[in-house]
Amino acid sequence: MTERVFFSRPVQAVFLVATLGGLFSLAPTPLNRLSLFVAPPGGTRPKAEDAAALDASAERLGEAELAADSKTLPGMAAPDGTTPTPTTPALFGGRAAQPLEPIATTAPPLPLLDPTGHSLDHFFAALSKTQRKQPGAITRIAHFGDSVIVSDYVSGTLRRKFQENFGDAGHGYMLIANPWPAYFHNDVFRFATKGFRVSRIVGPLTEDGWYGLGGVTFRGSAGVVAQFGTAEKGSFGKNVSRFVLSYLESPGGGVLKLYVDGELREEVDTKGPEKRMARHEIRMADGSHRLEMRLGGAETRTFGIVLEREGPGVVLDALGVQGARIRFLDKQDDAHFADELRWRRPDLVVYQFGANESGDGYAYPMDEYLTTMKAVIAQSQAALPEASCMIVGAMDRARVEEGVTTSMKIITLIVAEQKKAAQERGCAYFDTYESMGGWGSMPVWVKRGLGQADMTHPTGVGAERLAGWIYGALMQRYAAYLKETSVQRAP
Repeated sequence: MTERVFFSRPVQAVFLVATLGGLFSLAPTPLNRLSLFVAPPGGTRPKAEDAAALDASAERLGEAELAADSKTLPGMAAPDGTTPTPTTPALFGGRAAQPLEPIATTAPPLPLLDPTGHSLDHFFAALSKTQRKQPGAITRIAHFGDSVIVSDYVSGTLRRKFQENFGDAGHGYMLIANPWPAYFHNDVFRFATKGFRVSRIVGPLTEDGWYGLGGVTFRGSAGVVAQFGTAEKGSFGKNVSRFVLSYLESPGGGVLKLYVDGELREEVDTKGPEKRMARHEIRMADGSHRLEMRLGGAETRTFGIVLEREGPGVVLDALGVQGARIRFLDKQDDAHFADELRWRRPDLVVYQFGANESGDGYAYPMDEYLTTMKAVIAQSQAALPEASCMIVGAMDRARVEEGVTTSMKIITLIVAEQKKAAQERGCAYFDTYESMGGWGSMPVWVKRGLGQADMTHPTGVGAERLAGWIYGALMQRYAAYLKETSVQRAP
């Protein structure tokens, strides 16, 4: 699918890391992560010339070199005051399984909208197997989104809630290094040396359209190192039993030396007769582990790493792209992206976009927004015909106009198109905008410490509230599903 894309001045949602060198001027508070994003200057309406200039930049082919090490930043982590609890015991031995109990949770302001009443059935069927602790029953969620997912805000809380109640089957998919300063994942260890070169679906682009599941491809030469491992502190992410590395095999590829807990385990030669995606898995006893990847020889191209366990449990892949619109997912080569989705086999695909679309203003027509959004969802559904899908609607967004703080009208238009896309593609929909309070809710959120000063993004506390609502809405529907299926099975 081809499209003519217009951009305005992007949301300057950049996390400014506090370092001794003073590289960044703003850092998050350690308790609630209130300051990930800088307010956009002036809150002004997008200009056509700005859109054209950014469009040209985003479509440029090439690479951006990462000039700083990627590190785990404790100040960005969500507070961890919860201990994962065992899930419902399994009942085997030839006896019929007893009805599952609904998960107790706080009711959200609004329930999920479900155009068919059964759009989440596949996800709930997988979740029920996980709740029964059936051996190897892993329920996987792919959560695509923009800056809120980049920093694992809503997605991180959702992951914890699912793993607390259904079991921890691993952290899931992560990028090799930080393609943006704000890239962060809760409950895991990450480190990478500087020197990786990246191409991203937000630009600069790679010519072949291969970006892996997370929208970023990494090229590196000998001497570059990346590390991944279980969490060093907290209650979540303490164990892993397999690492799966996603990389490119091609003529002239280099060597990946893989160390587990400091010992060389394997050397992976990425040279092959033709270009193809490849995955390499390393297994170990379930526990606390760290994988180190050292690049050697010729240039090597990698994408991401997966941390998983044997299950039963839930895995949530947080797949955020800074500055992305949902239509940007279509910058992937179609066959390549379909193969990546089939590799991870998520039972639920979540789309959470809208902030950057609102930044485009009216330069991108609403009818094209609807068309391109449906096309992206249709691609995923073609690759994963059985998977459930859900759209998390855009938040309210405000700005100052002639000295008065007011919500942006375009948000209401975007929300309307998101609902249409959910209806027409058979996806569940969570109405974030109305759950917040609708028109004028973002300024109230800012006053209450739930929204950031840019009047676009939630604070860490606000993001946790949103995640609680989304989880609660899903559990409401899950309870209805359990009741319905229990009645259907009754003699």
